[in-house]
Amino acid sequence: MRAQRVFVSGHRGMVGTALLRRLTALGYEHLITASHRKLDLLDQCAVSAFFAATRIDQVYLAAAKVGGIHANDTYPADFIYDNLMIEANVIQAAHRAGTQKLLFLGSSCIYPKHAPQPMEESALLSGPLEPTNEPYAVAKIAGIKLCESFNRQYGRDYRSVMPTNLYGPHDNFHAENSHVIPALLRRFHEAKQNAETEVIVWGTGTPRREFLHVDDMAAACVHVMELSPEVYRAHTQPMLSHINVGAGVDCTIRELAETIARVTGFQGRVTFNASMPDGTPRKLLDVSRLKALGWEARIDLEEGLRQSYAWFLDHQEQLRA
Repeated sequence: MRAQRVFVSGHRGMVGTALLRRLTALGYEHLITASHRKLDLLDQCAVSAFFAATRIDQVYLAAAKVGGIHANDTYPADFIYDNLMIEANVIQAAHRAGTQKLLFLGSSCIYPKHAPQPMEESALLSGPLEPTNEPYAVAKIAGIKLCESFNRQYGRDYRSVMPTNLYGPHDNFHAENSHVIPALLRRFHEAKQNAETEVIVWGTGTPRREFLHVDDMAAACVHVMELSPEVYRAHTQPMLSHINVGAGVDCTIRELAETIARVTGFQGRVTFNASMPDGTPRKLLDVSRLKALGWEARIDLEEGLRQSYAWFLDHQEQLRA
């Protein structure tokens, strides 16, 4: 059993629930969570009081406002403000309470739209961001720099991981505000249920994306958190401290859609609406640093999609929107 007192923020989200599963399986005895009703992470005073009253050894900062292209493009102010406030409040409160270890979860959208592929950690701040999710990306970059700054000024051990596109149980399957995998799983499922003959997918289908099952993400997070400070520092730099987390392989959106059609049993045509935005042409992370630290993804995309679809089928009544 592991005696550290670990706070998992965002424990009801897709990543947070996966972290709880992983930490429980590894024998962590003291897992601390707080619902939004109990703790509003946008409230600086409330967050400070929570940390002051709760002895916390480690923090997994998984709480965030997230969404797909449509949501990011429609609610830019919400995405930048909420994410800036959450990370600033939690990181500062953790420091003031004397919490030495923290893991911040960012996003691969921190990298420039036309960054060389696969994207190395050193690509950060080397060019313009994708316009549709720039506010969210700027907030996540700020989170990395907060961790680096507290490390430099106060000697904290605050680490950052940048995941690729995640999917899995507890994903957001909202009809408009979800990411590509849950959006397509729901769309293809409903098309099959309604005996439709065609599913239209946004964009040209040519952009390439990398996808990682959330259980792999949780395993990688705990692996990085448990590395000794000496090993972690040997593979990072004070001003380049984040680590990419991905599968190391990608596929086109067309290939993804065809796989999801197969997984859901949809028998009709898959067509693409080229008038809708594609977003970044390609997003593949260079995960050589993470591999050098002893971790690689294990869950195959089609296997992971089948798991996600099974979870969706089990929970679709609660997910209706």
